[in-house]
Amino acid sequence: MALQTGENEQALRKILDMTRMLGIVILCLHFYYYGYSIFASWGLHSSITDSLMNNIQSTGLFTRFHYSKVICLGLVIVSLLGAKGRKSEKINYGQTLRFLIMGILLYFTSVFIFKIGLAGKTALVTYIILTSLGLLFIITSGTLLTRIIKQRLSGADIFNRENETFPQEERYLHNEYSINLPARYQLKKQHRNSWINIINPFRATLVLGSPGSGKSYFVIRHFITQHIAKGFSMFIYDFKFDDLSRIAYNTWLANKHQYSTIPKFYVINFDNLNRTHRCNPLEPSSMNDITDAAESARTILMGLNREWIKKQGDFFVESPINFLTAIIWYLRCYRDGEFCTLPHVIELMQSDYNSLFTLLRTEKEIEVLINPFVNAYLNGATDQLEGQIASAKIAMARLASPQLYYVLSGDDFRLDLNNPADPKIICMGNNPQKIQTYGAVLSLYVNRLIKIVNQKKKLKSSLIFDEFPTIYLNNIDSLMATARSNLVSTVLGVQDFSQLRKDYGREQADVIVNIAGNIISGQVTGDTAKQLSDRFGKILQDRESLSINSTDTSITRSKQLDLAIPASKISTLSSGEFVGIVADNPDTKIDHKIFNAEIVNDHNMLAAEQNSYQDIPDVRAVTQQVIQQNYLQIKQDIQLCINVEMDRLRQNPSLSHLVIEK
Repeated sequence: MALQTGENEQALRKILDMTRMLGIVILCLHFYYYGYSIFASWGLHSSITDSLMNNIQSTGLFTRFHYSKVICLGLVIVSLLGAKGRKSEKINYGQTLRFLIMGILLYFTSVFIFKIGLAGKTALVTYIILTSLGLLFIITSGTLLTRIIKQRLSGADIFNRENETFPQEERYLHNEYSINLPARYQLKKQHRNSWINIINPFRATLVLGSPGSGKSYFVIRHFITQHIAKGFSMFIYDFKFDDLSRIAYNTWLANKHQYSTIPKFYVINFDNLNRTHRCNPLEPSSMNDITDAAESARTILMGLNREWIKKQGDFFVESPINFLTAIIWYLRCYRDGEFCTLPHVIELMQSDYNSLFTLLRTEKEIEVLINPFVNAYLNGATDQLEGQIASAKIAMARLASPQLYYVLSGDDFRLDLNNPADPKIICMGNNPQKIQTYGAVLSLYVNRLIKIVNQKKKLKSSLIFDEFPTIYLNNIDSLMATARSNLVSTVLGVQDFSQLRKDYGREQADVIVNIAGNIISGQVTGDTAKQLSDRFGKILQDRESLSINSTDTSITRSKQLDLAIPASKISTLSSGEFVGIVADNPDTKIDHKIFNAEIVNDHNMLAAEQNSYQDIPDVRAVTQQVIQQNYLQIKQDIQLCINVEMDRLRQNPSLSHLVIEK
């Protein structure tokens, strides 16, 4: 390709000017030829011009009146094709079109001047003026046309939404474990149907979204209904009982035939004791060694004192945990766990130090745990002892209510929900008004449950936690990391990463977020939106820039990598709109893992289905007398235990040295 030089441009400009001049000359000859008599009367003729006009006439240029005018116009248009004007955003096609129409009308209709009865000279002068003016307008319109910026920057998509669209998964990919959510997304100017295929839910799913973004309605409810329909055993932490439990119960009623062994449906609810089953989270057969007691102690105290989560390892945090561990393991060993329940633990730890330490000293496995407490007591370091123990006793005392004692001391079912011989669907309800108290107890339930569930040769199971940060699970990251091989699906509902960091500490919160293989996020803001945006990566996007200076205008178009889903877009999602990323399997590859779509729910069908739901039935009729009697019985059990053991130790010479009398 030849290089553009200044000489080439100058030569081209001269050719265009010559072409335009030739057209103007032809128009002048047109005026002279058809107005010859008038020009002659003015003395504007000679033998040379007459001879020249005769020669031109012989060419056929003037055989028709408009031939010469059309040729003139053609030459002018040719000269305009190569013209270059300085671009301007102020010039538009409408302005150019007005000049063009006006010019053509004047140029071709000026001939009618000769037909309206004007004097010859006046008519000719008027004709020349109008025709010349028309040609001038045509030249002006052509010049303006070259100054229009033909490729303007896109102004309709001011938020760059079309440019940030990308292809998404439109195939329906399913298997015996998958969750499939119908969706609709935008690709450039088109709206297309797609599927959010969570084909491997065992790699953990994190569902994010601010209140009202649709986490439960658009996502979590489908995990419940689809997994029950596929024969999963299930645990549901229902923060606003019984929103999710009611869905699970009615789905279970409709899909019992999907199970080879029909699971039983259980509910834990502390507010209405008529609608709750009873379960002992410290059930002795599930506690095989002292580490189980230690985990349970840590879970319950961390749930009651959330600020301790960030202080794990401190003396005044670990001491109460060791103290509670010792009490739990003592009751686990005493009479083979006859009194191993959380209410009995609470009552025993409130006993006087003489009796309490005497009993604990009889169990060799916990000697190393209680030795610092016993020494402090025997040496008169009461202030130190109270500092170590009081925080545990005060926190646990908040659970000392007859209602909680009633639920925690029963044995209607065990927490092995994915037991092939006895599968279960378990719903545990919280109360937003009593988060701190109920959350700690439910944390203990869930901590014991996940350890039992995460074992080999069990049924496929689904664990669903709505508003997950309201409970504390010390080993949830281990569950997410290892449960895949044991067919345990985990769904965590969280409003924001900052909420998770506040309740779990930054380090553990970051681990939970980074382990999750599937992420579904509604509207979130701040650091959460930025972190998600970075995780989704970048796509090639078109970029246009306009540069105008005093001599030239240039438009630059390029492609560059930019964020596929910017943080600003995530923070402005409407209810039902979700972004995210899904994990795939080696045998089912998903090329388009990232999505930015609106989940499509059949609102009318869901409303009709919900209206037909049955209420969860009452378990039993519970009177206040029964509750109070159970409460008093637990106190009597502990007092009996203390009396019997103290008498036994005093009467046995080989053990009497263990009795503390102070």
